Amino acid sequence: MSFFSKLRDRLTRSSSKIGAGLDEIVSEGVDGEKPAAAEPAAQPPADAARPGMLGRIFGGGASAEPRRELDDEMLEELEEMLIQADMGVETALRVTANIAEGRMGRRISATELKELLAAEIARIMAPVARPLPIYPKRPQVVLVVGVNGSGKTTTIGKLASQFKAAGKNVVIAAGDTFRAAAVEQLQVWGSRAGVPVMTAPEGSDPASLAFDAMTRAEAEGADLLMIDTAGRLQNRQDLMEELAKIVRVIRKKDPSAPHNTLLVLDATTGQNALSQVEIFQKLADVSGLVMTKLDGTARGGVLVALADRFGLPIHAIGVGEQIDDLDAFDANDFARALVGLGD
Repeated sequence: MSFFSKLRDRLTRSSSKIGAGLDEIVSEGVDGEKPAAAEPAAQPPADAARPGMLGRIFGGGASAEPRRELDDEMLEELEEMLIQADMGVETALRVTANIAEGRMGRRISATELKELLAAEIARIMAPVARPLPIYPKRPQVVLVVGVNGSGKTTTIGKLASQFKAAGKNVVIAAGDTFRAAAVEQLQVWGSRAGVPVMTAPEGSDPASLAFDAMTRAEAEGADLLMIDTAGRLQNRQDLMEELAKIVRVIRKKDPSAPHNTLLVLDATTGQNALSQVEIFQKLADVSGLVMTKLDGTARGGVLVALADRFGLPIHAIGVGEQIDDLDAFDANDFARALVGLGD
């Protein structure tokens, strides 16, 4: 099964919610009316006969569907639905305004509305859809941050396993030394992937472990060193000092490190993901995002809000627990899956 198929199938809570919402918006507007197919439709542009998105948007092949006039009331309903899907007020207003531009008064079907919405989402997401950059610097140090429970340790394990499978020499440092479960989880992934996991006694200094891991990674000629970190936000000052110390110590080995600082976010937290980005941008110099647990939430729209507000690269998304359930982020695939369209 392709990752898009998994994304579409497992993003059911978001896609069914948004897709059903779009269907309802159009159908409510035509209750008591004749289907638009029985009415004279506006003439499509000359190039609408061509296959592809323009043909679909301007009526090619969709005339049998009920249609509703795009007016202020319909736009308000669309805005409300997008806000409820955690797209955020500002993003929802911008998206609906772009959909309305040049189309007010036109009668459109639910399929056309989905295509328009998918195109707008893809336009927002395309600039941030970037794979994790791989540099010639060895070892490339990847610092991974995020709140506890976000899927941080699982993401490190999956990425390490995928890099290993791609021929990279990887070392993991289990830097969340205050959570035995996080260390054990990384050890399981490391054993599964054949990747060494450096650990330290519970409660020991994470910066010291990071320094030792840098020393080992250099000695072994590792391509990548992935460092897990704690995610206790109850005391932000302590966490800030801990992260700053880790960075300070590894820069004694390599002044350019860390080369990537990944923030792992849990999609089920919805709008809380926005505040987490703000917090970790202050705590650490975040260079990119990974969004997990998109298979377990109706809040997939928050990823659109994140892209629109922060513009940080989205390197990967996760839709399950298996190693191949984490993949590079594709803006078009995500947009179509989110609104319930096929590939």
